Amino acid sequence: MSSIGLPSSEVLLLGPGPSPVSPRVREALGAPARSHLDPEFMALLDDVRARLGRVFRAPDGSLTSAISGTGTSGMETVVANLTEPGMCALVVVTGYFGERLAQMFERYGAAVERLQVEWGTAVDPEVVAHALRDGQFNVVGLVHVETSTGVVNPVAAIAALARQHDALCVLDAVTSLGAMPLDAAAMGVDAAYSCSQKGLGAPSGLAPVMFAPTALARRVKSRSFYFDLDLLESYWVGRKYHHTMSAPLVFALHTALCETEEEGLDARWRRHERHHQQFVDGLASRGWSLLPAPAARAWSLNAVRIPAGADDAAVRRRLLTEHRIEIGAGLGPLAGKVWRVGLMGAGSTEGNVQAVLNALQEATR
Repeated sequence: MSSIGLPSSEVLLLGPGPSPVSPRVREALGAPARSHLDPEFMALLDDVRARLGRVFRAPDGSLTSAISGTGTSGMETVVANLTEPGMCALVVVTGYFGERLAQMFERYGAAVERLQVEWGTAVDPEVVAHALRDGQFNVVGLVHVETSTGVVNPVAAIAALARQHDALCVLDAVTSLGAMPLDAAAMGVDAAYSCSQKGLGAPSGLAPVMFAPTALARRVKSRSFYFDLDLLESYWVGRKYHHTMSAPLVFALHTALCETEEEGLDARWRRHERHHQQFVDGLASRGWSLLPAPAARAWSLNAVRIPAGADDAAVRRRLLTEHRIEIGAGLGPLAGKVWRVGLMGAGSTEGNVQAVLNALQEATR
């Protein structure tokens, strides 16, 4: 009987995620196994919580942890513990993942008003201010970097507006944490969620979350057992069994957080900005451009307009088969119109910028 083996060749992951991991993070996956309640493992979880608090730049008294699951599990954890039937949520929808957040709030019983923004455009805070004046909302949901469009939204301005109306600000930081300036305390973010496999540079499978004291004070009884914050806190802090966490994924995330702090958040953000700009300049020299306007462009995710005459799927296939580089396709109304190129975490390097630019140029000839 024939069997399918594990991958044996490298692929450079420059799509919307997962992103490359460093040799040090990869090595951490093979550390000696520990159980989910082992004393050494629990001490490591304490350190992960502390490091996540610093990477989020969370307010004092916040609760941070990493949910077992991808970024969507982080989204559901935040929504499940802050939403109950009858609540009202204003959700800014600037792309695919803003719509997912809106749907998540609806599934937990909130009456949701969507503030629809053209894909590829950042939301205008004045539009948010107008919507908040016209209704009473318990929470305002926003995506920091919209992964489907490469747009960065003005978090601090919107969080301030939410605070003025006594609404919590819930932030999707999936494509920004570790790659874009994010200071939850300074920006006034009440709760946020992210993932391990993008800006932080770890494998997928864990979702960092942050609940500031303002959010903890308004938590509700979760209708989800798995994502119940009280039960999760009793495991992370109280050492009580809740579920079996993956020790290798925690080892990898811990190592990635160590690398992040050793580099320094500000230096890390500057690195992402620098390589993003190199990519933009390289595109311009070839007559290509990005979807968002310059002021709205994320450094971590680049939505490249597909040049006239280029075959979307054929180009991506050539990149993968001939150059061993993976990039992402467009989603929703941007399908066939953009390529999504991620330069995140360990993948944000000058060498990777040049590699993907050269490969795109060859594949579109």
